[in-house]
Amino acid sequence: MSEVFRIEGGHRLDGRIRPSGNKNAALPLICASVLSTETVQLENVPRIRDVIVLLELLEELGVRVSWEGEVLELNARDLKADVISAARAKKIRASILLAGPLLARRGRAELPPPGGDAIGRRRLDTHVLALEGLGAEVESSPERFVFRSEERLQGADVFLDEASVTATENALMAASLAEGTTVLSNAASEPHVQDLCFLLQAMGCPIEGVGTNRLVIHGQSSLHGALHRLGPDYIEVGSLISLAAVTGSELWIEGARPEEHRATQIAFGRLGVEFRAEGEDLFVPGGQHLKVQPDLGGAIPKIEDAPWPGFPADLTSLAVVTATQAEGTVLIFEKLFESRLFFTDRLALMGARLILCDPHRVVVTGKARLFGSKMSSPDIRAGMALVIAALCAEGQSTIQNIQQVDRGYARIDERLAALGARIERRPGD
Repeated sequence: MSEVFRIEGGHRLDGRIRPSGNKNAALPLICASVLSTETVQLENVPRIRDVIVLLELLEELGVRVSWEGEVLELNARDLKADVISAARAKKIRASILLAGPLLARRGRAELPPPGGDAIGRRRLDTHVLALEGLGAEVESSPERFVFRSEERLQGADVFLDEASVTATENALMAASLAEGTTVLSNAASEPHVQDLCFLLQAMGCPIEGVGTNRLVIHGQSSLHGALHRLGPDYIEVGSLISLAAVTGSELWIEGARPEEHRATQIAFGRLGVEFRAEGEDLFVPGGQHLKVQPDLGGAIPKIEDAPWPGFPADLTSLAVVTATQAEGTVLIFEKLFESRLFFTDRLALMGARLILCDPHRVVVTGKARLFGSKMSSPDIRAGMALVIAALCAEGQSTIQNIQQVDRGYARIDERLAALGARIERRPGD
């Protein structure tokens, strides 16, 4: 049976919360276990829907999966297949991350187009070009991709046509078992890409340039097992900052890695949001008066996403909700996906004052008085944005299709309720 969130808004939260492990790191790191015949152990893996579906997919391929307390253990010694189930692949975007590991390990990977959020076109061209650069032959159709390599993959000088996170991760994993050295330029450098590099290093693959846009991967004939702990989910941290700001709440976010939030501090600072580092934690003071900070000369400011270390695209939806509660006008420019901002029609029904200029830009004027509403979550980040909007709105809201939120935020209703949020999970109609 489908479930809904029933939320009563207008209440302040208070307390300490620790973010889950990075969802966008967990998925490629789980896929990387396919590269070895030995056991890979991962700590701090969030138990979210996307992770569960990916683990089920790996079990279909012959990977042994077990949870030992809080440690996820994966062993691909008996890997028996290289064809990905269409039924499971359509549920998650991360299924594409098995192309590189399966190709490197078995010389073949066959998979349907991946699923995931409906936030616009999500190119696979960069994946294909990167793996072709390492020696793979690729056949593609609307229903299926087949990657083949009769011989061992060969290290190469590969320049990605865009700094795609998942294409970078696929190329990294394939290159780790290629013969020779691969230079990967215009690579993505987000924290989850760095996490994957650290795991591959622990498995025995030397990698230079971690955290930069030029990675040098020294391929190995085999990789061994390893133990690795995932970092905190910096998108969840940004979501919690937004939540605290719009509800006037005082929150202490533990183990948040403040150095990963410098761009977020600049972007949210344009909305008058303040937070500060306390060691490895972040503190968001309560009762903030949010006011848009104009650019020089009184110009209307702009918040725009950018590749790391810029403002993350996954926080754009949260920035929109935050802007509805800040006095003044701001332009929010989402450059990556042409459908991510379509959720703003739900905010308009709640009372938000905004104009969707085109698929990539929305002008928001606050402070708006939001009212509870019945709405449906279209994707992971918009779903969390609607949860936050409901928590600062007057009255009661019902959010449907919450499995989208569950895909990226572990037990978010329980964890927010522990801080004082009036949120309940109930059976849907």
